[in-house]
Amino acid sequence: MSDLLSALLLGILEGLTEFLPVSSTGHLLIAEHWLGRRSDFFNIVIQAGAILATTLVLRKRLWFMATHLHERDNRDYVAKLAVAFLVTALVGLPVRMAGWELPETLVPVAWALVIGGVWMILAESWASHLPPRDEVTWKVAIAVGLAQVVAGVFPGTSRSASAIFIAMLLGLSRRSAAAEFVFLVGIPTMFAASGYAFLELVRHGGIGHENWLDVGVAFAAAVVTGFAVVKWLLGYIKTHRFTAFAIYRIVLGVALLLWLPAA
Repeated sequence: MSDLLSALLLGILEGLTEFLPVSSTGHLLIAEHWLGRRSDFFNIVIQAGAILATTLVLRKRLWFMATHLHERDNRDYVAKLAVAFLVTALVGLPVRMAGWELPETLVPVAWALVIGGVWMILAESWASHLPPRDEVTWKVAIAVGLAQVVAGVFPGTSRSASAIFIAMLLGLSRRSAAAEFVFLVGIPTMFAASGYAFLELVRHGGIGHENWLDVGVAFAAAVVTGFAVVKWLLGYIKTHRFTAFAIYRIVLGVALLLWLPAA
């Protein structure tokens, strides 16, 4: 397989999985086992592409929040987004600098997929017994920020899954409201994480010898695919549970655990 086709497939995969509750990191690690390992810079760029796609999907919501700060409810919502982001940044940065994270290898990713799938089924079942609410509380905002840190420590967990389900369990029980809040928090969070990683790479000379055509193709693929997936998902979860994603995670994780000893 050519490097360009490999880059295209990885960009599509990133766009498909960044905001689905299935772990983009896990899927990229699995794919790179066959398609070849890419640089940290490459992975940062395609991740930024998926985040850009989400920004485009939610552009009207973002514009409303920016232009209606005089409205108390909107101002309160924006403040809670800011708190969730700050919790992630203030807790996550020291954790990252201390190197507190599992290695990005297939065995812990496989276990994270399985455990995360079971957690999703149990959490959504519990949340279904709660009254439907779409109000974001300060407790939810703080918990979402911490959930994002946990997902960063455990590759394969899925940032969106961790944050959405903790939000639902703590009272933001309407799936669409929980997902929208998590996606909105994810925009500054992931842009900041990508920016920080990019600066680290520049500082250590890690962007030399890049194939810019591959990077550009993968970035474009992540934007286009991510836009379609996020737009579809926000409509899908209004009438469907996350069960299908949970089952997929469990099946994939078990398949990996069975395959790895023979690999």
